[in-house]
Amino acid sequence: MKKLLLIATTLLILFSFSGCKTSGNGELTGVQDRPKWRETQPYGMVYVRRGSFNIGPSDQDPAMAAIPTKTVSQEAFWMDDTEITNNEYRQFVHWVRDSIARRMLGDQYPEFLITEDREGTPIDPPRINWREKIDWSDPDFQMAMQDLYVPENERFFGKKEIDSRKLVYEYWWIDLQQAAKRSNSYNYETQRYEGNVYDSNGELRPIENRSDFIMNDQVHVYPDTLTWIRDFTYSYNEPWATRYFWHPGFDEYPVIGVTWKQAMAFCNWRTKIQTDYLTKRGQPSLQSYRLPTEVEWEYAARGGKDFSMYPWGGYYARDEDGVFLANFKPLRGNYVEDGGISTMKVGSYEPNEYGIYDMSGNVAEWTETAYDEAGYNYFSDLNPTFTYNAQPDDPPVMKRKVVRGGSWKDIAYFTQVSTRNFEYQDTTKSYIGFRCVRSTFGEEFK
Repeated sequence: MKKLLLIATTLLILFSFSGCKTSGNGELTGVQDRPKWRETQPYGMVYVRRGSFNIGPSDQDPAMAAIPTKTVSQEAFWMDDTEITNNEYRQFVHWVRDSIARRMLGDQYPEFLITEDREGTPIDPPRINWREKIDWSDPDFQMAMQDLYVPENERFFGKKEIDSRKLVYEYWWIDLQQAAKRSNSYNYETQRYEGNVYDSNGELRPIENRSDFIMNDQVHVYPDTLTWIRDFTYSYNEPWATRYFWHPGFDEYPVIGVTWKQAMAFCNWRTKIQTDYLTKRGQPSLQSYRLPTEVEWEYAARGGKDFSMYPWGGYYARDEDGVFLANFKPLRGNYVEDGGISTMKVGSYEPNEYGIYDMSGNVAEWTETAYDEAGYNYFSDLNPTFTYNAQPDDPPVMKRKVVRGGSWKDIAYFTQVSTRNFEYQDTTKSYIGFRCVRSTFGEEFK
């Protein structure tokens, strides 16, 4: 009996110490055994440290002199060191093509879909099996994917090609702006949400549950290659229209002909493929990739030079030897004086102090910010931006998005870091591309 009592006492003591370890001996210690976190530098991105600066027109911008400057503070973030290239965007297009093809093949060839997890539990809907290779030359595979090809009556010279009109990327995102409105808050007394919300079809209706804040988008991903012809009347730009996006010689050139929606879809896809990769390895997901806000773009473009008109510093578009410092339209009708006639390979000129290339010229860049002439007057002074999810029936003025940086066809004024411009979110241009940013968190990156 004494032996049993001794064993019981020993076990009680052990359990007590075990409980003390998780409860902190009755002290407030926080949740223990949390995963360690250390942020690493994302591939192809540079770190833009937090800071403050003055947004607003420069001293040599008399047309905008009535708009006051404003001191704002910006949190740190990561930014692509170059504009998104044709080859990088092509990875997105191929992923969409291959995912559609695998789902089509899965109807006849089950190996292209994963229907059960490792424990044998059914997966609904089935997941794509990316390890299974597609033999695009296999006639049986081609027959199973026939809806993905251009119809016979539309083929040029009978050539069987993927129908770019079928390449649609579908994704979901949470509209935090609507969810954060006080009028849309959850009422704990009535146990339901208040207010109304726009659904994915652009219709306003009462909020039923929090899934109403989940928005669905379906975006055609193939860039508009005909914009080379459409943008310039009485010009022979057909070689760019037929070669620019797919020819290997243009792989490192900035992608153009993408709408604001397509750029947003690319950011979502880029987040998805990285999140899927980390999840498979049991690692925590990272912040989402997105378009930069207008203020983030200007802050990064300045490269720490608060009063500079251009990313490289100074007040001139040439260096001391008279050499132009960016790809733009330097002289009347003379596009080639700066080294290029249209777009050039990304990184053809020196980066700014942050290590970011082509913030002036080459192609102008989409931002996520909605354009308003008076935006600076009501922007917050902390991480400022203004976003608006335009509905299909909204007037065109509500679909304007800020475009920054100027392009190969613009004069020097549009390449200044403080110059604002806009374009409609559903338009494509041969001189507008984009780059991504990713928010950072925790301590300053070393």
